[in-house]
Amino acid sequence: MPFLLALLFGFFPMLVNAGWVYWLDRYEQEPKRLLGFVFFWGAFIAAGGALIFNTLWQTGFYLLTNSESFSALSTSILAAPLVEETLKGLAVLIVFRFYRQEFDSILDGIVYATVVALGFAAAENTLYIYDKGYLVGGYEGLFFVTLVRVFLVGWQHPFYTSFFGIGLAIFRLSRSYKGVIAPVLGFLAAVLTHAFHNALASISPSIQTCLLGTLIDWSGWIALFFFVIYTITRERRLLETYLQDEVALKTITAAQYYRTLSFYHRTFDPLLNLFRGQYFLTSRFYQLCGELAHKKAQAARLRENAEPQIKAYRAELSQISRLLFNEKVVKS
Repeated sequence: MPFLLALLFGFFPMLVNAGWVYWLDRYEQEPKRLLGFVFFWGAFIAAGGALIFNTLWQTGFYLLTNSESFSALSTSILAAPLVEETLKGLAVLIVFRFYRQEFDSILDGIVYATVVALGFAAAENTLYIYDKGYLVGGYEGLFFVTLVRVFLVGWQHPFYTSFFGIGLAIFRLSRSYKGVIAPVLGFLAAVLTHAFHNALASISPSIQTCLLGTLIDWSGWIALFFFVIYTITRERRLLETYLQDEVALKTITAAQYYRTLSFYHRTFDPLLNLFRGQYFLTSRFYQLCGELAHKKAQAARLRENAEPQIKAYRAELSQISRLLFNEKVVKS
């Protein structure tokens, strides 16, 4: 029972957070299969690999120094940030390498990085809640560690790994290979912020240090959240710019164009059409609008040959528009 509780408290909040991140990405959502893959990678491949590598590192340093405190400190500050950010980052890199067409914006890089990190956090939290919580302090310890890991430091791993996702996205949207420096800087930022957090928690584990670390953590997370809101606003402007001429081309109507720009309609129209049996069709319509706008932007800015995809999106959009929308539905 205690381990099942640790599993529940470790995974359920992180899955909820992942769902919230998916919901925030309104204008051009990422495929659920890829998000499922990166969450699984974070929870099992990255977390499992990190546990093995960190244990080997700590054991090796203990054999060299015969000091438990030094080996634990070196693992926390040196090994853990480097190993964990590498293993989490690999999942984002795999998506970038093999599904490059899905890397359309800065927000996409943040989403993939955040979800893989939430998967990692789910597994790590489960281990901490059971091992450091229940086994040390019983159920009281279990609930206390849950409070700390889920609510106080629940977004730490997504914050670190987001830097690498942003770096890859910048490289994706760069006009030259000089942009390759962005993922390198992003990875370094992920490792350094991770190491700084661990150092603050390890070197002086006092109440004052804990409060200072929490203040720093939350300041970073809030700053990242506002940056995400900014990227969402940029995506809306991108759709506004690149879907305008689709009205003249009669791919979509003027009413559909304005609904496509509405965060409210993109969120609730699929739900309102659920009982008409048109939930997936409505969701597909709005997704195609986002995909079309991004492909047109890439063709214009990066000079990519996206014409075949653009034509395919236009054809499917026109077909769904005729099937799905009529004057009665469009007028809200």
